[in-house]
Amino acid sequence: MSPDEWNVKELASVVQNLLTAQVTRSLLPVWQGEYTLERAQGWIRERDREGVTLIVIDKDSRNPIGFIILFETANHNSLELRLGYMLTEAVWGKGLASEPINCFIQWCNHHAVASVTGGVEHDNIASRRVLEKCGFTRDPASENADELMFIWRLVRSITSLCEIGSNSLFRV
Repeated sequence: MSPDEWNVKELASVVQNLLTAQVTRSLLPVWQGEYTLERAQGWIRERDREGVTLIVIDKDSRNPIGFIILFETANHNSLELRLGYMLTEAVWGKGLASEPINCFIQWCNHHAVASVTGGVEHDNIASRRVLEKCGFTRDPASENADELMFIWRLVRSITSLCEIGSNSLFRV
């Protein structure tokens, strides 16, 4: 079944299966623990109100393996996003987390997203490595906070040709 064909009950079942106590242990306390279908439906409604949730699909099995959650932060001059992601335990340690995050960052590059911020628990070394591998840098101001913050910023290459003197050109 393709993601387009899922109905609310099937989507709630996906949430219930993916959000186990182990997967949610490093998340907000209200997200932690086991999920019933009813709790999963509530989680879906809350995410829909707050931002955008993307389902990560394994390209070989076509099964859902996780979520990317996006929230727009308040900045009227540019598009800045807050990123959260989680993967099912079955794929932990297999190097799969970098691929959907990298794909998302590529999308950001083409859609004028100025920055993406992601928070990671201090002891979640694997997620820290994923973000660093995907071009995020650690915000030193978060060292003493509850979670480490990592930031990815859009880098625009500025290339212009400037005439100096009669026939001299240089790239900036």
